[in-house]
Amino acid sequence: MIIIDSKLCKGCDICIATCPKKVYSKSDKVNTKNVYLPFPEHEEGCTKCGLCELSCPDQAIYVEKEVE
Repeated sequence: MIIIDSKLCKGCDICIATCPKKVYSKSDKVNTKNVYLPFPEHEEGCTKCGLCELSCPDQAIYVEKEVE
């Protein structure tokens, strides 16, 4: 599961650019900062590599890793 904190996201789109699996798309929904949020449109393709989480300058993304 991918969680994006809409209160922290500033719409920089780094997550969209860094995702090797092209999981993210730009939403048509704005947050309280009046920016368009990314959203995991193709979450089923997510490999949980964590690049989006690591590259987010505002720690607005959390990628939940599955526990075996």
